[in-house]
Amino acid sequence: MKLLTAAIPCYNSAAYMRKAIESILVGGEDVEIIIVNDGSKDETAEIASEYEKRYPTIVKAVNQENGGHGSAVNTGLKNATGMYYKVVDSDDWLEEEALLKVLKVLKEMVAEGRYVDMFIANYVYEKVHENKQKVIDYTTALPQHKVFTWDDVGQFQQGKYMLMHSVIYRTELLRECKLELPKHTFYVDNIFVYQPLRYVNTMYYMNVDLYRYFIGRDDQSVTEANMIKRIDQQLRVNKIMIDSADVMSIENKKLQRYMIKFLGIIMTVSSVYLIKEGSEESLKKRDDLWKYLEEKDSELCKKVSSGILGTTMKFKTKAGHSIVKMGYSISKKIFKFG
Repeated sequence: MKLLTAAIPCYNSAAYMRKAIESILVGGEDVEIIIVNDGSKDETAEIASEYEKRYPTIVKAVNQENGGHGSAVNTGLKNATGMYYKVVDSDDWLEEEALLKVLKVLKEMVAEGRYVDMFIANYVYEKVHENKQKVIDYTTALPQHKVFTWDDVGQFQQGKYMLMHSVIYRTELLRECKLELPKHTFYVDNIFVYQPLRYVNTMYYMNVDLYRYFIGRDDQSVTEANMIKRIDQQLRVNKIMIDSADVMSIENKKLQRYMIKFLGIIMTVSSVYLIKEGSEESLKKRDDLWKYLEEKDSELCKKVSSGILGTTMKFKTKAGHSIVKMGYSISKKIFKFG
């Protein structure tokens, strides 16, 4: 059994996927790289096959009809033989020295019979064209270099919540919680990092800058124009998150508070873009989203709404919308969703 499976969902990724693959190959036989070609029309399949032939004990190429990012993540998970599972987008990469440090710790823990449910490391926003970087770390919230539980977790700073980029899940945990991401839907990484949390008991945080998140392509899903264009997919993800966990029944209050705050961020993101689009239809969708949460769990809705973000996102007057839009630039800097 491999120590770590790294799944790389690829759609027309020929121009940049090699960097992602090469950055993981440094892990040698401890890693398994599953390249999922999601119905690409360029040379993605040929490149994946090339690496599979060159590294037959490490790389596995899987071809499928186009199903979107979530479908590719699902396929990677179904084919994974590693004890731990990491998703690396094809335009991103891992820092090689950090990866070796992570693998060393995972190997030591496994040798001692300690299998943590979630391993966390830092990620870095790489604005390559601007030659800028921003590191997201968890030094104020998480104990370092030790196994811990939710009881040991401190306060997360705004904009420093755990995303898909920062987490490595135990593979069997993802299967046990029946994680299944929707097809043909952007923004499913939020489901990936959110749904399994209530199954997580033990964690380990290593203060290394492992994941490098490339920012700068015009066709990226997180640009403002694409977020507005694909708002219905964002809303679908938002509702799946609401349905995926009975948050108010979670006994550990720290875990419960974290999941409430994270859901509040996603509700904010959805609301902001609906307000920015500004049509009557979009504002109705915003109202329907909050109604959906209230009907699903009125107590959870109150908790999410009680924060300043939840309160402002429900403003209905033009003056209120102006306040939201004015605060949008601040929110974008905090949460990096633009």
